[in-house]
Amino acid sequence: MDRRSSLKYIALSAFSGVLLDACKPADKKATLVAGANGDGNLTIDRTPEEAAHEKKLASEQFFTEHEMATIAVLSDIIIPADDVSGSATDAKVPEFIEFIVKDMPDHQVPMRGGLRWLDLQMANRHGKAFKDCTKAEQIAMVDAIAYPGKAAPEMKQGVAFFNRMRGLTATGFFTSEMGIKDLGYMGNRPNQWNGIPADVLKQYNLAYSEKEIKECVQYT
Repeated sequence: MDRRSSLKYIALSAFSGVLLDACKPADKKATLVAGANGDGNLTIDRTPEEAAHEKKLASEQFFTEHEMATIAVLSDIIIPADDVSGSATDAKVPEFIEFIVKDMPDHQVPMRGGLRWLDLQMANRHGKAFKDCTKAEQIAMVDAIAYPGKAAPEMKQGVAFFNRMRGLTATGFFTSEMGIKDLGYMGNRPNQWNGIPADVLKQYNLAYSEKEIKECVQYT
C-alpha cells in the first residue's frame, strides 16, 4: 500500500468518527441558517448557535505566523503534490488545522507543544528552526518520528505529535474538494440496473419473462 492510500484510510477512519458524532441526538433548534464553515465558505446546514460559534472561531487566531509556516511545511511533507492532485497546502490544510484546534481545544496544547519540541530538536541539531532548515534536514527529522515502531525512546514526544499532525493533515486534505476528487468519491448518482447477466441466469436455468424484461430490465 502506498503512502497516499494509507493516508486515505486514516482520513476515512477519522471522518467516520466525525459522522458518528454528528448523528448523535442533540438539543438544537431545528431552524437552519447560512453560516461559515472551516474554509470560510457559506453553508446552509448550520443552526443559529452553530453559525455564531463558527463566526467567533473565524475571528480568532490561535497559531502564530511561525507556527503556521511550520505546519505548512509539515503538511506538505505528509501529503506532497503528485500527478493526481496538489499538496496539503494547496488544499488549505493549515487553515483547516487552525480551525480545528479552535473548535476542538484538546488539540491546542499537544500541537503547540509538539511544534516547540520540533524546533528545539532542530535548533540542537542544526542551529535553526524546523521551517528554516534544508529539505534534507527536515525529512531526516520527520523520518525519526514518523514510524512509531522504529523511533528511538527519546523521540516519544515527537512521535505522539507527528501522529496527531498526520491525522489532522489527512483528515483536512481528504475532506477538501481536492481530496474528495483524489478519493474518487462520486457522491449519490442515479444508475441503471440492466438485470442479472445472461450467463448467470443460464447457469441457474433461469430466464426473465417477457413482462419482467419489458417492465424491469429494459431501457429506452
